[in-house]
Amino acid sequence: MEIAYTITVLIVGLVLGSFFNVVGLRVPLKESIVRPPSHCTSCQRQLTALDLVPVLSYLFLGGKCRSCGQKISWIYPLMELITGVLFAFAYWKLGFSTEFFVALLLISLLVIIVVSDFAYMLIPDKVLLFFLPLLVLGRVMSPLSPWWDSIVGAVVGFGILYIIAVLSRGGMGGGDIKLFFLLGLVLGTIHAILTLFLAAVIGMIVGIVVLKVRGQGRKTPIPFAPSIALAAIIIYFYGDALMNWYLGFW
Repeated sequence: MEIAYTITVLIVGLVLGSFFNVVGLRVPLKESIVRPPSHCTSCQRQLTALDLVPVLSYLFLGGKCRSCGQKISWIYPLMELITGVLFAFAYWKLGFSTEFFVALLLISLLVIIVVSDFAYMLIPDKVLLFFLPLLVLGRVMSPLSPWWDSIVGAVVGFGILYIIAVLSRGGMGGGDIKLFFLLGLVLGTIHAILTLFLAAVIGMIVGIVVLKVRGQGRKTPIPFAPSIALAAIIIYFYGDALMNWYLGFW
């Protein structure tokens, strides 16, 4: 039964991942997430059920629109697959528990803001405000120990990035600052700080690789949300283990 449940959660994640793509791409443009229905952005043809099967449609169509042959961004199937795998992993780690509910909310939030940041270098306030009461509810149902660590974590997460933004004169985006308020709420104080540190390391590595590939002359901004999201997922599931390893190492 566990295998069946895991596969079911995986499929649900794949489907929701497709929806999260729509949310991440439309909300920043203040467009409806319902209308118009999903369509090719090149020829405007409305997509059918065969075009909308998560991941598989992209593979069967060779990454191109069935009508006009326009290439489809690899971001779509990638985010669908990531969502499905993370949902299944969360179930494998947590089972059907209240903390599983929190994990799904966190994963959903991070997937949406990664799509949005990739597309527009923007983390929409509407998305953060939508998830805020849900994450508060999640932490009421499944509190940290001690329970007030969520409150302190939210304040510290917001405060540190706000100070960085002030000192760097805009070097940190407002969306990142607000996002860390939510991450602090979910992760707690120490884990929020660890997430920031790990995100900075990941972002630095990504930046070096991108500069090597693009060349030093191109100064195209690099979205930071993917680094934050990866760091947050790692710390959420393995933060305690990493801390114990680090303390034992020394």
